Amino acid sequence: MSGTAIFILVVAVFAYIAVSKTVRIVPQGYEWTVQRFGRYTHTMSPGIHILFPIVQTVGQKMNMMEQVLEIPSQDVITKDNAVVRVDGVVFYQILDAAKAAYEVSNLEQAITALVMTNIRTAIGSLDLDESLSKRDEINARLLHVIDEATHPWGIKANRIELKDIQPPRDLVESMGRQMKAERDKRAAVLEAEGARQSEVLRADGEKQAAILEAEGKREAAYREAEARERLAEAEAKATMMVSQAIAKGDINALNYFIATKYVEAFKAVATAPNQKIFMMPVEATAILGSLGGIAEMAKAMTEGAAGAAQAPRPPKPTA
Repeated sequence: MSGTAIFILVVAVFAYIAVSKTVRIVPQGYEWTVQRFGRYTHTMSPGIHILFPIVQTVGQKMNMMEQVLEIPSQDVITKDNAVVRVDGVVFYQILDAAKAAYEVSNLEQAITALVMTNIRTAIGSLDLDESLSKRDEINARLLHVIDEATHPWGIKANRIELKDIQPPRDLVESMGRQMKAERDKRAAVLEAEGARQSEVLRADGEKQAAILEAEGKREAAYREAEARERLAEAEAKATMMVSQAIAKGDINALNYFIATKYVEAFKAVATAPNQKIFMMPVEATAILGSLGGIAEMAKAMTEGAAGAAQAPRPPKPTA
């Protein structure tokens, strides 16, 4: 190869390097910082830019899109001395490329250390139960602290989430037993409440039944008293009629009254349950005499009716 060809090749390479260092294209979603002799001058937005080689150089190529940073898991001691393992994730976005490039040495490492430290602070101020149940409050608290701390770096913390909070295995088993005991307690309380309600309803039913039964007995007693009153009135009326007949000299009415009582007494004795033998402390002749009196009364009533039927009718008056 001749010297002319070598010279042309060197010039072409030099020209290519000069053009590549002069014309710079920034892709969408990125911003590049520009340095003049090592000092920051301005930031290039997405698009084509012209730089003076050797004098101007590209400093940092910053990703301006929202980024996700995984927070490694760590052991944290809660307020009640329970050890839990916590990890998380941070969503952040660079708003000022110059601050993110020159205000902090290692951006991702700084954010990770800051988040891990504040996680220990937030979890350490809460009990285990609060740490497990108030995750949203912990996330909000971390977001406020991290966003305020990273603001001088030109960063906006959009969201911080605790992915997992893992208590020790023995503590998980103890919590399971506690939960089971609480559920058994609630079940026993509900069962007792059901039994109490059932007893109340049963007692109320018995009360209503007793009231209805008492009202029924009262009504029956009232009816029975009324029946006895009617019977007494009938007895009194019959006695009065017998007394009037005796006063008129009719002894058969007295015999009829006594015979009726005898018959009722014999009927009550004869119809008594399991009654096979009974004694009669009365004389049979007295009963027969009473029955004879009844027969004579019936005969007298029959003859009186026949005589009334055969008596001559008075003649009809003539006009």
